Amino acid sequence: MSSIQNRLAAILAADIAGYSRLMHEDENATVSAWRDAREQIIKPIIADHTGRIVKHTGDGFLAEFPTVSQAVNCAVAMQHRFSDFNADKPSNQKMNFRMGINFGEIAVDEDDIHGDGVNIAARLESLASAPGICVTSHVYEQTRRKVDCDFEDMGSHQVKNIDDPIHVYQVVFSASRSAPQDAVAAATPDLGAVAPPPTNAGPDKISIAVLPFVNMSADPEQEFFVDGLTEDISTELSRFSELFVISRNSTFTYKGQATKAMDVARDLDVRYVVEGSVRKAGNRVRVTVQLIDGADDRHVWAERYDRDLEDIFEIQDEITAAITATLPGRLEADTHDRARRKPTDNLQAYECVLAGKVLHHRSEREANAAALEVLERAIALDPNYAHARAWRACVMGQAWTYGWGEPTEDAMDAAVKELSDPNLSDENDADVHRILAAISIARSQFERAMHHQEKALKRNPNYDLVVVQQGELLTWIGQAEEGIEWIKRAMKLNPFHPQRFWSHLARAYFVAEQYADSTDALKHLTDPDATAHAYFAASYAGLDEMTEAETHAREAMTLEPEFTVETNLARQHFAREADAARYRDLLVRAGLS
Repeated sequence: MSSIQNRLAAILAADIAGYSRLMHEDENATVSAWRDAREQIIKPIIADHTGRIVKHTGDGFLAEFPTVSQAVNCAVAMQHRFSDFNADKPSNQKMNFRMGINFGEIAVDEDDIHGDGVNIAARLESLASAPGICVTSHVYEQTRRKVDCDFEDMGSHQVKNIDDPIHVYQVVFSASRSAPQDAVAAATPDLGAVAPPPTNAGPDKISIAVLPFVNMSADPEQEFFVDGLTEDISTELSRFSELFVISRNSTFTYKGQATKAMDVARDLDVRYVVEGSVRKAGNRVRVTVQLIDGADDRHVWAERYDRDLEDIFEIQDEITAAITATLPGRLEADTHDRARRKPTDNLQAYECVLAGKVLHHRSEREANAAALEVLERAIALDPNYAHARAWRACVMGQAWTYGWGEPTEDAMDAAVKELSDPNLSDENDADVHRILAAISIARSQFERAMHHQEKALKRNPNYDLVVVQQGELLTWIGQAEEGIEWIKRAMKLNPFHPQRFWSHLARAYFVAEQYADSTDALKHLTDPDATAHAYFAASYAGLDEMTEAETHAREAMTLEPEFTVETNLARQHFAREADAARYRDLLVRAGLS
């Protein structure tokens, strides 16, 4: 009796629409056309995309692929070929396919596959138009920038024998290619309707950048307060999944510069720009803010808030609500409750956290120490301030990463304990889950890391640190193809991202065995450390370019005289032994021991 194995796979289910009618009208012609479609289109295209036909059904087929991008690219290629195939055939011989694609766990029994991953693909197939392709939201997120088509959001659907609703997207084929006629008709806009304005972040996102607000106070010490307020507004906007919000690290490169909204919009590839100023005096604060359409330098909305300082959280909420209500394609009102909590009643603690964030972002040893100090003060002022505890753990993690005084295992255990304590932590804070996921990755606790990572993404899908960490985690667990896309998305969110994003991308390319791309990513590092040179060496060895491999192996030894393959491997977090073994073997081949 054969054993059943479980694994993750991309599943494509397809059938011919109206097959019974076609058989009734002309059985021989239908059987002949179906045979030709299998031999001329389905089998060769699936093979070209490294897929495997699991089985043919009476009127369709089931196939699996290693990655979702291969599955979607294959489905799109087949639909285009079917369009040509059907062009000169009578109606009773046209093969119009409905297709569904899912990514999930399957149970493999000899040559057959089973499980919810397969069932969901079959349910998606039944939701698709003919010809057409439906995918899950997970497949959409992984492939929307990799295929020559757009997607239409079909919302959530409850399907047979699946407990939770499935968020479904339908592929809309590019008009630049010979798309199936039904798909072209579906993509053709109603000329009587007003089309939404274009954005640069894809058809489903409104792109926006929040520039650093200007400090209008006489006291330069208020820079911390102003910068922190800007970051909080950007963070609150990021919680809306319908928005594509550029990271604060990118927008803060414009701090202190005289800029035009049109120039910023062009440089950051966004449609809208938020500008503002803050004047804080005593217990009063005046915030002026304006929303600008960067395409034509047009003011969309402006407002001034003159309030008591204790109203600062209400000001943030009102600014966020006004912007999201003003933008085209208004956002759902029920998402506004995400910001209706006051993080702390202690304004001094709040200002300490603002200062701590700004200091942390400098990525300097002295600034890190100062950040830890002010965050400790914030917690002393308000022991229940969960966001302060989250950022203290983040600052500790930064010190550990850069070797600025490593926290002990006991200290990290204490940080995990308090972030996991519902009396001390905040379940709705993306940073809490981001940091818990990061600590879990460092300890190779992948299930726990994924648990917190998913929660962080749900709470703030536009947070570049969360998005890049998703790519990092997927890489470590062996899903490097998907990891690459998440890391690239983080780079889009933050065009002026930290250099470590290139390290994450290089490692993802390495795990995906795309060694040339790995070396190209590593070349963006201005000061590569020993581990970066190790990945250089391993990647060049994988390309059989041994002179370069040996050169970088020597560089690794120069920077870290105690370097060994095993000690370096111990600092990696490969979940699959095959990835670890390949890294080890290529390092040894490059001359390291």
